[in-house]
Amino acid sequence: MLGKLFKKKEDSKHISLYAPINGETVPLEEVPDPVFSEEMMGNGIAIKPSDELVTAPVDGKVIQLFSTKHAVGILAENGAEILIHIGIDTVELQGEGFTAYVEEGDHVKKGDKLVAFNYTTVETKAKSTLIPIIITNTDEMSEISPIDKKSVRAGEDIVLSIEK
Repeated sequence: MLGKLFKKKEDSKHISLYAPINGETVPLEEVPDPVFSEEMMGNGIAIKPSDELVTAPVDGKVIQLFSTKHAVGILAENGAEILIHIGIDTVELQGEGFTAYVEEGDHVKKGDKLVAFNYTTVETKAKSTLIPIIITNTDEMSEISPIDKKSVRAGEDIVLSIEK
């Protein structure tokens, strides 16, 4: 009986990664940057955004926020390291059009605001508006499975299933 009281609600080795933004999923191989399309940083998925607010896709800890605010790293509860990279070649914008709502070390819950960006700025000044979502420690995971769903809503639709 006590075992039921202290049993975790979900297996700590599996997590569901929810869409961090509204939009359309795109296979990673279609991202116009070989660092992402050839999975040099890890496996994942990309989203073509339809709005401007990026939210936490899982509960976890912010382990990296680039000074230019174009990318954020989150450590999930199962140890998956998640990189959300807003746009392609957006580092060159030097933070223009980006507003961060978190700092490194912050604990976040799924759906918490991470970064807002100006879509027009990214669309006109960067290579692409696509947002790659990468598991940077892919080699430590036993399985990373994209979920076959085209249109996604932030915090509502699962885009990746991750097993450690």
